[in-house]
Amino acid sequence: MKVKTGEWDLSELLKDPVKNEFNKSLSDINTKVANFEEKKSTLGHDISTTDFMKMIKDSEEIAESLSYVTGYAHLKYAEDTSSNDVGGLVTKVNIFSTEISNKLLFFDLWFKKVLDEENADRLIKGAPDVYKDYLLHERSMSKYTLNEAEEKIINILDVTGMSALIKIYDRMTNGFEFEYIEERGTRKIRKTITNKEKLVTLVRSSISSERVAAYRSLLSTYKKNSGVLGEIYINRILNWNNEYVLLRGFPTPISVRNLSNNISDETIVALLNVCRSNSKVFHQYFKEKAKILKVKKLERYHLYAPLKSQSQEKITYGEALKMVLDAFNDFHPEFKTIVENLVTKKHIHSKLQDNKQGGAFCSTISPKVDPYVLLNFDGTLRDISTMAHEFGHAIHSVLAADKPISVQHSSLPLAETASVFGEMILNDRLLDQVKKKEKKIMLAEQIDDFYATIMRQAYFTIFETSAHEMIGKNSATSIDELSEIYMNNLREQFGNSLKLSDDFRYEWLYIPHFYHSPFYCYAYSFGNLLVMSLYQQFKNEGKEFIPKYIRILSSGGSKKPEDLLLSEGIDISKEDFWQRGFNLVNDKINELKNIE
Repeated sequence: MKVKTGEWDLSELLKDPVKNEFNKSLSDINTKVANFEEKKSTLGHDISTTDFMKMIKDSEEIAESLSYVTGYAHLKYAEDTSSNDVGGLVTKVNIFSTEISNKLLFFDLWFKKVLDEENADRLIKGAPDVYKDYLLHERSMSKYTLNEAEEKIINILDVTGMSALIKIYDRMTNGFEFEYIEERGTRKIRKTITNKEKLVTLVRSSISSERVAAYRSLLSTYKKNSGVLGEIYINRILNWNNEYVLLRGFPTPISVRNLSNNISDETIVALLNVCRSNSKVFHQYFKEKAKILKVKKLERYHLYAPLKSQSQEKITYGEALKMVLDAFNDFHPEFKTIVENLVTKKHIHSKLQDNKQGGAFCSTISPKVDPYVLLNFDGTLRDISTMAHEFGHAIHSVLAADKPISVQHSSLPLAETASVFGEMILNDRLLDQVKKKEKKIMLAEQIDDFYATIMRQAYFTIFETSAHEMIGKNSATSIDELSEIYMNNLREQFGNSLKLSDDFRYEWLYIPHFYHSPFYCYAYSFGNLLVMSLYQQFKNEGKEFIPKYIRILSSGGSKKPEDLLLSEGIDISKEDFWQRGFNLVNDKINELKNIE
């Protein structure tokens, strides 16, 4: 396809923000909120289901309007995190969002805390089916909800408190300049790299010295800034513990994320237990990889070393897009059509540029607007997998676009289902098309990904659990102590399967999810192991599986994840279910070993 990397077009959100459309949007939202507030007096135990649902619909209309302006600001910020103008815009919408949230708070609190059980049950039973699980989940939050004045104070303080600290973390780390020193034979190569994504790409380089230099440059830069970044993280944990455990009464810090995800603590305990007990599955892989690379023991620097020694030829953006579209089309033509619409509407920001937000994401603004996708495309095979991953998210959003905004988004663990499935579709198609030598290379890359998205993410969550527990009990925990906790976490994770250098003790400072969304990372382990089970069903059932898969995606967040999956014959509360995913990983490792 003759498509080049480019920028997105945000005009579907705001057509001409510089000509006061932005301020007009804020004014319109304020008018809608004022009308909504006038209905406060109608809230009583005997409110009719019709009036109750009308208020929900009105609140959704406000949420949707607000999502357009906040979405616009945050997407503009992702383009250039160094822009003072856009940074100011983000601050403005964050403050405005807090003000709106506080004005609407009365309705949320009335339903959670004031309304009696009998009438809550009556309203839930009378609501359309698509809202029932959502309303039940809202009621389950009642025991952790404070009174209106307290909730407003927390919302207001968050804008200038935790949100501001995380914004500082983003601006600092996205603006880092990395001093890169590579020792290649007798030569010493020195340069400054200003784009973090370009640096991180080198940890998968085919040149050993580049991998070492990339990691050392990355980790030394974060170590150099560990004082500030570490303090931000300690305060992130203190804020989380103070609000959710001490004030709201959650039993554990991770319970906050579990309830938000509408998943039981027991299910996540089962998931993490199985991950922990299967660390040796990857130990055998690291030992096998050392044999293939002809080294005695793999070093952590070379964990993602590709099996091929030659420099990889860059893939054009158009070629990558065609590969993904062809793979999606083979599975289901509608998947291809959804992605083509994103391309046509210019909803993708794919080009590399300084100060752009690192990584990749898919942002769903509203059921009425196709999602926006951010990529940092640099022409590697890894970038094609990332493309399939983010387009999978987009497909999930579009399939659930017939749901209201309150329930369009699935909870975090299920949110990774379509993205990981998209990668599996792509990888299996590519594996079927290559010869033995290439197959071995691709299998190793796939197992590298299994490690990165299952075991690594599970141990991130285990580290967070330890860090939150220690700081929650003793607020004087130092940055050095956190680094030692992280290092012990790595020692358990790798055992004696590879050599672990001391500079990796600072790696935790580089993980943005720890700052942005505590305990988010288990969603990747959850999503990948779930997808392995689903993908195995697809291989066994063929095209008959597709309607089941589409039903899961189309449900969005309208069903409790455990119930939704159980209705399709999948019980995620059992450790046996999660073990099946590791059995598939083990099969892939054995397949790799058996290729001559």
